[in-house]
Amino acid sequence: MSISPFRPKISGFTIVRNAIKYDYPVVESITSILPVCDEVVVAVGKSEDDTLDLIRSIPSDKIRIIETVWDESLRTGGRVLAAETNKAFDAVSPDADWAFYIQADEVVHEKYHRTILDAASMYANDRNVEGLLFHYTHFYGTYRFVADSRNWYRHEIRIIRNLKDIRSYRDAQGFRRNNRKLQVKPIDAHIYHYGWVKNPYQQQLKMQDLHAYWSDMDMPRHVLEANELYDYGSIDSVALFQGTHPSVMQNRINNADWEVNLDPGVKNLSLKNRILAKVEQLTGKRLFEYKNYQLI
Repeated sequence: MSISPFRPKISGFTIVRNAIKYDYPVVESITSILPVCDEVVVAVGKSEDDTLDLIRSIPSDKIRIIETVWDESLRTGGRVLAAETNKAFDAVSPDADWAFYIQADEVVHEKYHRTILDAASMYANDRNVEGLLFHYTHFYGTYRFVADSRNWYRHEIRIIRNLKDIRSYRDAQGFRRNNRKLQVKPIDAHIYHYGWVKNPYQQQLKMQDLHAYWSDMDMPRHVLEANELYDYGSIDSVALFQGTHPSVMQNRINNADWEVNLDPGVKNLSLKNRILAKVEQLTGKRLFEYKNYQLI
């Protein structure tokens, strides 16, 4: 398929609350998608810190802030995240062709900007394509390690058509249209997920608060105990990161004030996951993988 001769309008959208308290890299997240977006809608939930001023401090006239209040009655299953995501999506300009969703702990490397723009142009007039599917790289503990077991999702939809019958699904990890999976095209671009990289004290605080907020979440025992530091050693498998980080992350990386010592050679996989990992290694296929999308 040839690339469309026009550049489609892309609107970014995201949600954030208590970004300072939980040390979310939301400024880096928003900044990382500004070069490919014509606007970025940020739904800032009423916070316990100065999150609103933090977002206002980002020097770009592309950013449009909407202030929201999270509905406490939607805590179960993280449904409030989907409700807030829908608020942000509904505020996207009606003339946008695509909407680029980014979470407050996700960042796009600048090396993927051209790929993203080309894909958005390529499929702009193909109405069968309802979204674009990204690869995921999950950093863990420090900026040196990535989580590499099957417990971590490999792909998610992050660009969707600006169609308001598309809704955020469950806890806002993906999207559906009229409750069916979106038809998507995969693109050769990664989302860098930094949600599990922060000072062990802040990570423990975040996890314990999340459990209090969403009491149905299945938390490991070390989180529920009265610990001050998160035990990053509880991971089943990590690998050393071999690439480069997005340029917007460099100051944060330089200022990291903690270290986590993990051994990529140690694998704490269950028997089932050891077998499935071997099958994946031999065949390249991940059996029983959850996919909230339909490839076309």
